[in-house]
Amino acid sequence: MVHNSKKILITFDVEEFDTPLRHGINISLEDQLRLGAQGLYDIADAFDQLSFVKATFYTTAFFAQHYHDLIRRLSDNHEIASHTFYHTRFSTEDIANSKIELEKITGKNIYGFRMPNLQNFDKKLLVDAGYLYDSSFCPTWIPGRYNYLHKSIYPVIEEGILQIPASATPIFRIPLFWLSFKNFPFHVYVAMCKHTLARTGFLNLYFHPWEFSDLTNINIPNYVKRIHGKELTERLVRLINVLSEDKRNSFVTTFEFAKNYI
Repeated sequence: MVHNSKKILITFDVEEFDTPLRHGINISLEDQLRLGAQGLYDIADAFDQLSFVKATFYTTAFFAQHYHDLIRRLSDNHEIASHTFYHTRFSTEDIANSKIELEKITGKNIYGFRMPNLQNFDKKLLVDAGYLYDSSFCPTWIPGRYNYLHKSIYPVIEEGILQIPASATPIFRIPLFWLSFKNFPFHVYVAMCKHTLARTGFLNLYFHPWEFSDLTNINIPNYVKRIHGKELTERLVRLINVLSEDKRNSFVTTFEFAKNYI
């Protein structure tokens, strides 16, 4: 099926940069927050020049407490959603408490949720906390992380809440997430995005602000930081500009997209 009106969701998981810890490399909490914020400031500046783009920032409440002015700035033109309270640990109370804290910081309703690392959890907790949608899975298989090949590539209402998948190509289920964006040749990634848009009518892409920081001196695997900092920001702006050439495409927040289903 070819869709005449297509929606593009540019989303970010705003969090403490704890990736080095998962690779056995120590990094202080101060540096985790600093590197997350450094990239987020650059993204915010870039998006100020792209007024036609409305993005969604899934933010840990802990990060937002440390950079509340930056989160408020983003909430003026974009959507803030929950990424639980902490990125490095989780308790069931974090789902409701992060929503409460983010609403206090932004002064706006928080409608959406994404679980760190796209881990499985009890979706009833979202319903009880008053969320309207969840975007915590990608319908693909990442060995050692998760297997959601049984999931639909389209939004569905399950367990009482709208679930919006991160995008993967329709047939081979190649995830169109942050690692693909920086490791595939640019023209290949764009082609996969356009094919998926044509088939499904939407794209749900996700990145992390820490990727857009200078990671030169961070000892993590090259495939994680192959492109980073200013170069990655320029690559994202280039992607947005290429996709915006098709006037049928519009860049909307996830909540704006979700309203058509709720």
